[in-house]
Amino acid sequence: MKRFEEQITADIELDDPTIVDYLQQNPDFFIRNARLVEQMRVPHPVRGSVSLVEWHLARQRSHISRLEEEITLLMEQASANEKLFSSLLHLQTDLATASSLQDMLSRLQQWARGLGLAGANIRLFTDRWNIGAPSDFTHLGLTRSSFESLRIQRLGSRHHYLGGLNGSELLLLLPEAKQVGSVALSLLGEQGDLGLVIFSSRDAQRYQQGMGTAMLDQLTRSLPELLERWIERV
Repeated sequence: MKRFEEQITADIELDDPTIVDYLQQNPDFFIRNARLVEQMRVPHPVRGSVSLVEWHLARQRSHISRLEEEITLLMEQASANEKLFSSLLHLQTDLATASSLQDMLSRLQQWARGLGLAGANIRLFTDRWNIGAPSDFTHLGLTRSSFESLRIQRLGSRHHYLGGLNGSELLLLLPEAKQVGSVALSLLGEQGDLGLVIFSSRDAQRYQQGMGTAMLDQLTRSLPELLERWIERV
């Protein structure tokens, strides 16, 4: 019988999955073979080999180190978001107390430059706002038809686009801007049919797809109401 069992054992291929399955079904293996565990050596890229216990402790230290780095990053992001939303609150208060539309646009521009950006611009769809001549703000106007191809290509069904724009797109949206590396472009209004606000940066990496847009959501909801103080909606 013993020889028969030995033959069966010999016929079993001890590959990784088989060993893993055995250890999962026998969790007390390392307890029953504690001395063997202390004597086992595993390859190490620097020290040649280390004991299994040392190797396990090193993995734990590495895991703890990664967790600490992730926690630190999350805390830094939370702090940055808190500062950003505090800044946004001050901006909304500042815009609400502007004495004219030009004053409001200037305050928005100053706020953006305070964040290290190249600028902030508002463009309004001409079929939704009464900004034709003799208005002093015809330069804010943007026809929906001229914007449509850019909207389809860059935004699709979204209300925000973060990234770069090509030459013709920049000429359409920011004809006077220079050295624009990336933009955060957001449609105004709940339906995104009132216009857009554009934050521009000289840094091509400042705005990228996948970044959060919570601040932009808040700002694009409040801007139309502020603009209505100075411009009539159609």
